[in-house]
Amino acid sequence: MKKVFLLSLLVALCMPACAQQSAEDAATQDKQTVQDPAERNKMLYSLGFLLGDNLKHQLVLDNEDDYKAVSQGMRDSLLNKSSQTDLEKYKPQIIEKYQQDAKIINERHMAEQKEFLENFAKEKNVKVLENGAMIKLSKKGKGRTPSASSKVKVHYEGKLIDGTKFDSSYDRNAPFTTVLTNVISCWTKGVQQMRPGAKATLVCPAETAYGNRPAGIIPPNSALIFEVELLEVED
Repeated sequence: MKKVFLLSLLVALCMPACAQQSAEDAATQDKQTVQDPAERNKMLYSLGFLLGDNLKHQLVLDNEDDYKAVSQGMRDSLLNKSSQTDLEKYKPQIIEKYQQDAKIINERHMAEQKEFLENFAKEKNVKVLENGAMIKLSKKGKGRTPSASSKVKVHYEGKLIDGTKFDSSYDRNAPFTTVLTNVISCWTKGVQQMRPGAKATLVCPAETAYGNRPAGIIPPNSALIFEVELLEVED
C-alpha cells in the first residue's frame, strides 16, 4: 500500500509544467530563493496541499473529525512521536477502507461522467458521432474536410470535466501535427467533421479516449473536453 501511495504521489507531483522543466533549469535555479525561509514554507505548503489533494482522490473523508484524525496521525509520524494506536491491529481495516473507498470514488466518478455527457448531448448544435464522441462547432471553416488518413495541423486545449487542464498546444505556442489514424478515436472521428479555420468543442467519452487506463493526470474512465482549432489539412 505504501508503494501505491508513493507512486500516486509522484504522479500527482509530475504535472505537465514540472515535466517540461529541464534538468539544467533545476540545476541553475537561484539558490538564494531555495534557501529563503518564506519560499521554503511556500514550497512545503505546496507539497502538503498536493499530498492532501492526492489523498482525497483515494479516500472518502466525510467530516472534520476524519480530517483531524488523519492530520494528527501524519503530524505524529513526521515529528517522530510514538503512535497513539496499535498500527498492526488497524492495518487490515486501513486496507479494507482503501478498497471500499475506491469503489465509492469510482461510482461517483462514473455518475459524474454520465451526467456531464448526457447534459452536453442536449446542448444546441451538438452532433453525436457514430462512436459516441460529440462535437459542437463554434466557427465554421472553409475548404475540404480531412479523411481518417489525412495529416492535420491543429491547436488544442484538453481539460477534464471538472475544468482541470491536462494539455495545451497554445501554452507551448506550437501547433500539433498528426495523422488522424494516430490519435484517439474521438479525434479521428471528430476532426473529420471540421474544415480548415474551424473551431470546435470536442467531447470524448472515456471509451473514445483512454478508456480505463490512466494517462498522466487523467484518471481512468475519464471523459475529456478538447477545444480544437483546425489550422491545415496537409494532405
